[in-house]
Amino acid sequence: MSIISIEATINAKWSEGHSSYSPGSPEELAIIVIELLVKELGTEVARNFIQQAFERYPSVIEAAD
Repeated sequence: MSIISIEATINAKWSEGHSSYSPGSPEELAIIVIELLVKELGTEVARNFIQQAFERYPSVIEAAD
């Protein structure tokens, strides 16, 4: 069960079209963000961007060391 709920409408536009999103959970928001990053940056650059973001959060294993 999710503790966080999201009420938002995201309207994304680009030269080939547009999309509207209404995420209701952090998981849904993450999927939308990843989709938009890949559209904007390409798969590899988006993956590197996400990797850099996760570097700010040490894993449970690293924290126990």
